[in-house]
Amino acid sequence: MSDISSFEITKKWPATKPNAIQLYSLPTPNGIKVSAMLEETGLAYEAHLVDFSSDDQHSPEFESLNSNGKIPAILDPNGPDGKPLGLFESGAILQYLSEKSGKLLSSDPVTKYKTIQWLHFQIGGIGPMFGQFGHFYKFAKDSCDHPYPINRYKNEVQRLLDVLDDHLEENKWMAGDNYSIADLSIWPWYRTLGGFYEAGEFLELENYENVNRWSEICSQRPASIAAINIPPRG
Repeated sequence: MSDISSFEITKKWPATKPNAIQLYSLPTPNGIKVSAMLEETGLAYEAHLVDFSSDDQHSPEFESLNSNGKIPAILDPNGPDGKPLGLFESGAILQYLSEKSGKLLSSDPVTKYKTIQWLHFQIGGIGPMFGQFGHFYKFAKDSCDHPYPINRYKNEVQRLLDVLDDHLEENKWMAGDNYSIADLSIWPWYRTLGGFYEAGEFLELENYENVNRWSEICSQRPASIAAINIPPRG
């Protein structure tokens, strides 16, 4: 077993299972992605709550693992060559956990890179655009009364949903014949539009029939159900 006690982050969040993957997170869309992945793979892990209300993500201990101060991050005591590995950025973590576990990323090269293609679509498009929409729609209404930000991000969110809906009209899953990290990375963000952001009617989400069908299947997976409360907010 590798010793992870030298990692500064373990001083704030001590490991009670030091041979398990240490997850530092909060059940936001990006956090849910990695929690769901750990649940899907069956890899042993221990979840630690990074409390935004206490600004934990900007603590010296957290930033010692992720200098960008964003969740999620992991510390794997049994990384490559048996050495501890710390990782941040949810997309990188998903790919790492896929390759470590042999799950949710096809070994077929064509399907593999199509999966990574849609994973990057989420990272580069859906995450930033949905997040900016949510900021202006839910949090900045009282401080920004100009219609431009809301309209700009509403249009972009709906454009991205059109891309998804068109793709899912001909495909059950985002890439290949099976559920993959591409699906796992996108559904928590779609879920938050009508959920936490309370923007279902504003965005006319009922019109995206294929996305809704797909999202329902993704959301009902046991790992998905568990992940929306990992780690518990307390």
